[in-house]
Order: sequence, then structure tokens, then C-alpha cells
Amino acid sequence: MESSSKGLLSQVTQFWNLLDDLAESNPESYEKFIQQQLKEGKQLCAAPEPQFCLQTRILKPKEKILFINLCGWKRIPAPQSTTHPVPLSIGRPEDMSEASDVYTVIDVAYNPDVLQAAEEDQVKKDQLIWMAMKCIEEQLQFTLSHSYHITKFRIKGSIQRMKQNLMRIQTDPTDLREKMRKELTLEQIRSSTVSNTDHFPQLLLPKNQVSGKTGCLIQEMSSTEIQVEMKRPIYELKVVVDQNEKPLKIELKVELPGINSVSLCDLSVSEDDLLIEVSEKYRLHLNLPESVDTEMTTAKFIKEKATLFVTMPLV
Repeated sequence: MESSSKGLLSQVTQFWNLLDDLAESNPESYEKFIQQQLKEGKQLCAAPEPQFCLQTRILKPKEKILFINLCGWKRIPAPQSTTHPVPLSIGRPEDMSEASDVYTVIDVAYNPDVLQAAEEDQVKKDQLIWMAMKCIEEQLQFTLSHSYHITKFRIKGSIQRMKQNLMRIQTDPTDLREKMRKELTLEQIRSSTVSNTDHFPQLLLPKNQVSGKTGCLIQEMSSTEIQVEMKRPIYELKVVVDQNEKPLKIELKVELPGINSVSLCDLSVSEDDLLIEVSEKYRLHLNLPESVDTEMTTAKFIKEKATLFVTMPLV
């Protein structure tokens, strides 16, 4: 570890010497280079912005309510193309309490452009949600419920807490030059190497000298890994009314080609939404137009037609 600290210190010293030489030989190029680095550094230091919040449950190792804050963060790179993996960053889980309620909050960051595109495409949005949940399970060794809903609030907890959790620092620097001076101490360089190399300003080292294996702060998830889970089945939903046009029940018909047993179907119904998951092949989440009686809801699977029928009386 000590040799690694010395190596990093040597690289930094060499880099600053190069900058000194550039400042003396070509002040105009030096100023242009510094301004460009400051501009890029400012973007990297920009705080994450909350987009929406999910509520689900941790099933294992201990059952608990879980809120997942999805946010946009310019520090997370965009995927190289639509066929490349999508980078994301998972914050540390934090346990919180309100009155008698105890729950866990996890922050997940994507590139802002990725989230913006998802807002215009529900399938992409579902994919990002599932990528986040899958990454949480793999990275934190959690088992999550596949039933979730988007909350009415954009973030659970304070924005400052989310910023600190994702940025792994205690305060947000307002002056990048001051940040550089503070972090360019020998002690900071050593602690960066020992604990978290992401603390070290990214503009200080050439890209070809920054290792791609410096921890698991940003992971890449491919949509192809969960594509089979994300297939949205063909469905038909209608509200049945009586002679006076009063709504009585909601009927849902879902076509599930390739499914031959009701045991493969997982149905969850609340008063205002419904979730169907089928053998990791199909997923359908619907917000219901009327409040339903969950205790009186019935489901029937027609094997010959590979079709699921759900009847939900209204409350």
C-alpha cells in the first residue's frame, strides 16, 4: 500500500511539473487547458438531482421496507451506444426511522441523459428500475421483492443526505480551485489511495493513468441481462358497469405465450395497482383506474390459450 501511495505521489508531481513547464513556455495554452479542466471538473462535482423514488421491500437477510431514490448525476458516464451496458452507481444503504416506522434508503445514480430518455419511454424506465434493483441485489447481497410502486415524492430523506451518500464527501465544494488546493496535500493523497481513489480530483491524472479497477463505485449493467424479465405482455383491461353506468369491477385479460402453468404466475394486487410476473419472462405493472377490493379479487388461467383472467370487484 505504501508503494502505491509513493507511485501516485510521483505521478502527481510529474504532472504538476509538466503543467509548470507549459505555463512558462505557452501561457495561452496553459490557461486554455486549465479553464477546460475547471469546466469539466465543475461538471464532475455537480450534485446529483433526484428524479423519482420507488418503494419496495427487502426480503432477505431481514425483511424491511426499502425506498430507492433514482437520481441523475453528471459524474456517471452515459452508455457509449444503445447496445452498450448502462453505467450506474449504488450508494450505501442507510437505515432510517419516522415515528414507529423503520425503513432503509438506497440511492442509485444514472447519467441524466439516460433518465431523460426513460421519461419518454416506459419500457426504458422499467428497464432502468430493474437494473437498479438487480444491481442492489448483487452488490449488497439483498433479496428484494419484485413488487414496487413509484411514490408521490421524488426523494426519500433529504437531498443533502443523498448528495453526501453518493459523493462520499461531507460538504459540496463551491470553489474548485480551493478544492484542488485542499486535496493536494500529502495526507489527502495517501488517504485517497488507501480508502477511496474516487475522492482524488479526476482532472489531476491523465486518463490513461487512471486504473479501471479502482473499486466498485460505478457499475455497468446491460439491458440484455434482464431483457427476458422486461417483456411486457399483451393485455386488455376494461371497467364493467351496471345499467346505471356505475362501475362494478375491473376485468383484465393477459396473454402469456409459452406459459403452460398457473404456478409460474405471480400476481400482486393492491387497491390501486397490479403487478404480474411470470417465470422471469413477463412483467406487467398497471395503475388501476378505480380502487378495487383485493380480498374479493380472483384470477383464472386458461392453459389452452395461455391466458390469465383477473377479476377485481370495486370497493
